[in-house]
Amino acid sequence: MKFAGILAVFVALMLSIGSAMAVPPGKTIEYAGKEGKVTFDGKSHADKGLKCPDCHVKPKLFEMKAGKVKVTMKEITEGKFCGTCHDGKKAFGVKEKADCVKCHKK
Repeated sequence: MKFAGILAVFVALMLSIGSAMAVPPGKTIEYAGKEGKVTFDGKSHADKGLKCPDCHVKPKLFEMKAGKVKVTMKEITEGKFCGTCHDGKKAFGVKEKADCVKCHKK
């Protein structure tokens, strides 16, 4: 009985740590960029039917903790990170200058 209580507390702690690092639907996270800040909106992606594992597990495009990997526009335009989906087919592209303002806000 005592073991079950300890196990329940451990599982609850592990679940809360994971959710503290992620950006759930309805929350945002901001990144500084040369062309203006970029705000990732968990809700807008969830509204499109995406779930966290779609980018954080398989394929593992991003780590769960923000800021762990430095993302560059060069990599994005090569189809890495955001560019995996934002390729102009699955989601709006990142290569056209007119699309910059969809992510970068001055």
